[in-house]
Amino acid sequence: MNDVAAHPMPGLATLIEPEELPMVVTEVVRSGGRMQFAYAWYPDPGQLELRYIATGAAKEGHRVWRCLPTSGVPSVATISPLLGWYEREITDLFGITFSNHPEPQRLVLHEGARPIVPPFDPSYPTATPIRYEPADGGLPEIASEDVQRLPFGPIRADVVESVELIFLYLGEHILYFHPQLFFKHRGMEKRFEGRSLEAGTVLAERVSGVGSFCHALAFCQAVEQAAHCTVPVRARMLRSLLAELERLYNHLHYLGHLAHTTTLKVGEAEGKLLEERAKQINVKLTGSRFLRSLLVPGGLRRDLDLQDWLSADLESLRAETAVYVNMLENTNSHLDRLITTGVLPRDIAFDQGATGPIQRASGFDRDLRRDHPYAAYGDLPLVVPVKASGDAHARQQVRIAEIDNSIALIQRILLLLREGPIRTECIALPLSEGLGWVEGPRGSLFYAVHIARNGTLARVKIKSPSLSNWRVFPFTVHNSNMMDYAINEASFGLTVAGCDR
Repeated sequence: MNDVAAHPMPGLATLIEPEELPMVVTEVVRSGGRMQFAYAWYPDPGQLELRYIATGAAKEGHRVWRCLPTSGVPSVATISPLLGWYEREITDLFGITFSNHPEPQRLVLHEGARPIVPPFDPSYPTATPIRYEPADGGLPEIASEDVQRLPFGPIRADVVESVELIFLYLGEHILYFHPQLFFKHRGMEKRFEGRSLEAGTVLAERVSGVGSFCHALAFCQAVEQAAHCTVPVRARMLRSLLAELERLYNHLHYLGHLAHTTTLKVGEAEGKLLEERAKQINVKLTGSRFLRSLLVPGGLRRDLDLQDWLSADLESLRAETAVYVNMLENTNSHLDRLITTGVLPRDIAFDQGATGPIQRASGFDRDLRRDHPYAAYGDLPLVVPVKASGDAHARQQVRIAEIDNSIALIQRILLLLREGPIRTECIALPLSEGLGWVEGPRGSLFYAVHIARNGTLARVKIKSPSLSNWRVFPFTVHNSNMMDYAINEASFGLTVAGCDR
């Protein structure tokens, strides 16, 4: 047993043999739990280790398994399909093969990439770029001359992020859809290696710009778990307040962008104006529209001056938003494009790993803030909106309800908030590790953190909600039509940066 095993992730961290993985994952699924993600890392230069993380029922905590692969590892993607992408990511970056994988194509590295050794291998020469030769990816063979292939992207109009959308279609009917992601994979997880805890916080804020705060919060909570650090009450309350401010501007932007895709121009302008007002509240309170440079392991960098203006400004924003969403919900031309568009069935939402508003719009009553509380959420009343139809309209309705709930939560925090310290010392132990989680605007976000012998970061793994929801999204596009595609994509609220990392 190596030194790392002396400091397992809090919860149940169990060493298993690779051949036991199918049995373990099957038991998690049968018991109503959910596999969250898997990753690999090097505890020592010559020792590779796999980690599997699952979430049990509400309040039960998370479970962690680890195994030491000696050669091939059995794929569990047919048991828990959402792990399929994580296995492919591990194959691309660490070189581990998973036997009988249902989708053995590359994921992070495109088909033409020719690395000298797997990119995360400690022996990979740092300054050497990966050689690339153009090659076709793995798509279904087209059996009919009538079927057309449309590759759209990776450069798209407007300011959307880079992704190639490949459609196989007949007329307006989409037979098959494949999103080719990772054109701008930035190696963010690799960038954490060797960094200090403070520098890691700054880096986490830049994984996905519109999720700056929740990424930094998940990272800090993972470090705090590794350090057995208790964050002061006032800091926990302020963290929850700031997290809800981030949810507000993201959901308002979502409504404006969705109105854009249904050609509701006034609705688009009004939604983005409300988003701007939410960001102005952020900058007035913190100095940052994206709520950056506030977090540090152990609490907050500085206290916030919470005066009466914040409550009043939020109530003004709530009133304007109520008028706006009432108009959206009563505009037939808008609703006609949303209702029955992009239906995500409940079983596919679960199997493929849908998270956040996407899973809640398909009938799943799950939210990490309530089910596995962090920050101050265990002391706050939280209403979780759930819809059953699983279409674009349900996804809009869930976010509308969450906007009002977020404002109510912030107002509650302002009533409960008391004076006190906002930071405590947080020094992670050498060879320790921790797991942090956040229910971000797009869903469940996890950070797994491993600390090196010298106290710097040895490995940071990010499980982002957009990676999960990008995996789910194609199931709502197959057998749909071209005219609904842009609306359906907007209704998912996907980000490429959060996925490509």
